[in-house]
Amino acid sequence: MTSRPRSPQTLDEPDRRLVAAWAADCAERVLHLFEAEAPADGRPRDAIARARAFARGELGAAEEIRRRFVAGRAANTVRAPAAVAAARAAAQAAGVAHMGAHALGAAAYAVRAVELAAAASQRPAEPDAAAPDPTALDPAAAAAAELAWQVAQLTPDTAAAVRRLPAVGEDTAGPLGSGLLAAGRVGEIIRDLQTRIASHLPHPSHPSHPIHPHPFGRSGFRRSEADQDRIGASVLSSFRSPETRWPSA
Repeated sequence: MTSRPRSPQTLDEPDRRLVAAWAADCAERVLHLFEAEAPADGRPRDAIARARAFARGELGAAEEIRRRFVAGRAANTVRAPAAVAAARAAAQAAGVAHMGAHALGAAAYAVRAVELAAAASQRPAEPDAAAPDPTALDPAAAAAAELAWQVAQLTPDTAAAVRRLPAVGEDTAGPLGSGLLAAGRVGEIIRDLQTRIASHLPHPSHPSHPIHPHPFGRSGFRRSEADQDRIGASVLSSFRSPETRWPSA
């Protein structure tokens, strides 16, 4: 009996372990957006930890495939669109054990979470409320800054693994084909990300910049990204304000 061809969106297991670490880094950057609303719900954080354990070879693919939907259910328990996107980023990171294409999903939902948080920071809660902070990063700039950060984290080997994935919309046998990752704003983000990665050639002696659990962290960034730190802090403080009104996803 002829076996079914493996989808190019799957990637070989060594490549999935490589991209799982990157996906976990991307998802962890926005985890606080979920935990600000649901601090007692540990499912997204656990999903990111499992993605890292899979990347280190401490967990098997079969075990993680069985648990890949756990973090996704956490998205149904929060109201803020940025928090929903953050939970989905964690769920996508956990799904890399099953299919490598989910690494792009983790990155895209993380960008979407930052974008939504930035949009929310620009909206006064009430007509008589104070005007939004004029120094806050606008949603498009927030998305671009996060995309640049994500690409900067790629080691040469991880970048090569991600490049082996088909372009979004080209292959139907997986989430990059006709699923959620190919549609709407998330699909647009993945197209942008794949374009950036295609032209990104990290130097082997400088594979990546330090990962910071707090988004827009200062230490270790290139000087050209200093504005990202300054404005990102404004976005975060606006998100934490009880007066923030959330835009629709």
